[in-house]
This record gives sequence, structure tokens and C-alpha cells, in this order.
Amino acid sequence: MNIMKGNRFLTFFALSTIVLAMAACRSAKEVVYIQDAYTEDIQKITNFQDIKIKPGDMLSIFVSHKEPTLSALFNPQGTSPTGSSTSLGQRLSGYTVDLEGNIDFPIVGRIKVAGLTRSELSTMISKKLDDDGLLKGAVVTVAYQNFNISVLGEVNHPGKFNVESDRVSLFDALAMAGDLTIYGRRDSIMVIRENNGERQIMYNNLLSKDVLNSPSFFLQQNDVVYVKPNRVKAQQSGINQNNNVGVWLSAASLLTTVLMMLFK
Repeated sequence: MNIMKGNRFLTFFALSTIVLAMAACRSAKEVVYIQDAYTEDIQKITNFQDIKIKPGDMLSIFVSHKEPTLSALFNPQGTSPTGSSTSLGQRLSGYTVDLEGNIDFPIVGRIKVAGLTRSELSTMISKKLDDDGLLKGAVVTVAYQNFNISVLGEVNHPGKFNVESDRVSLFDALAMAGDLTIYGRRDSIMVIRENNGERQIMYNNLLSKDVLNSPSFFLQQNDVVYVKPNRVKAQQSGINQNNNVGVWLSAASLLTTVLMMLFK
């Protein structure tokens, strides 16, 4: 009889080990990024587009010339070539794009900038200064002063982040926020974007290489990234973690099964 009980126990132990191993494999599949990519895969970047200037953007525009006294007429006090600054004077030197998509540029006057890239605006201002005989051979540098993205939900360090480059990917944003917590859903990352006064909601699956070609893989100014909680976190949200009903029920069920097999 004792031998039979021992055999049953060993059988139960083996089955339990297999179940736990299968559960571990399933868990790994839920957290590993881009699982279906292989070393021979080559992904051409087809979804990146230069960021377009929008109403509400704040731009730093710096005009440089071999005659600094001449170019200074087009540079508000405190402007820097990179647009990155910490002093009050430099922060106030930006040009805020109004609701009609215009800015007021020194001497030149009102300029339509919405819908242009930084490069296009730089070329346009340089050409206008040249064509109007105001400043020939000027080099114009345009930078964003308020290119921000927000990352919320199940990440380690949620918050609002200022981005110096206007080429920032979804993975870059998540890295800034300290990556997802173990409770974050990796198959349904939400990106909220505003275009022409309308909000778009796009979803991304980090488990698949298809995310690399998503229209929201490269982020735009003021995008909001939201990471949903997974089922485990959602269940825990209404339960005291020190009194997790699911854990106690699972433990009780396991104990009952063991006792039935040993003393049957």
C-alpha cells in the first residue's frame, strides 16, 4: 500500500512539474518582444515620415551669417542654435505656432509654417531672406522646443518626457519610462495622437515584428503612450494583495488534490 502511495505521489509530482514548465513557457511568450523575427529578416523602414509642424508647437529659429551683426536682427535675444536652453530668456525666445498655423518672424512678418517639416521651414526662411534682399547666404536652424511625449500605465517610470530628436520610436519612449512592468500588456500598446483637431487611437503589438511597420511606431509631438494592465493586475486591483483570493483558492485546490491522491 505504501509503495502504491509513493508511486502516486511521484506521478503527481511529475505531472505538476510538467504543468509548471508549460506555464513558464507560456509566461515567456507573453513578455518577449518581437518573437517572430529571425536573423535573416530585413525590415525596410517604410513608415517613418518627417514630423510636420502643427499649431501649438514652439519653435526655436536661429539665423546665422558671416556677419553676426546682421543675423542678430532676426534672432530674438537669448536664442540658441539648438533650441535647447534652461534660462528664462531662452525659453521665451521660441515662436509659438498659432491656431492658423502662422508665426511672426522678425522683419519678415507673418509666415505660414504649419504642415512643413523643420528642413522645409529652414529652406523657406533662408530663401525668403535672400529673395527679399534682407540677408543673402544665411543659414537657418529650426528646432522644436516643446517636443513632448507622455507614457502612462504599466511602466516603471510613467511621466512626460521632452525629446530632443524628432525621430523617436515606441521602444525609445518605453525605454525612457523604464520599460513595462511585468503586469503590462505587451500585445496592446495604445498610442493616442491628435491630428487636425481629431484624436486617433492606435494599437501596437510588441510581441510581433509587425509593430516595426505600425503607423504609430515612430511617435509625433504630444503623443500619449498608454500600457494596459494584464489580466493578473486587473484581478488584483480590486483585491488586497495580502489577501489574494485567487492565490488561496489555488493553494486549497492543490492541497485537496494531493490529499485525495495520497489517501485514496
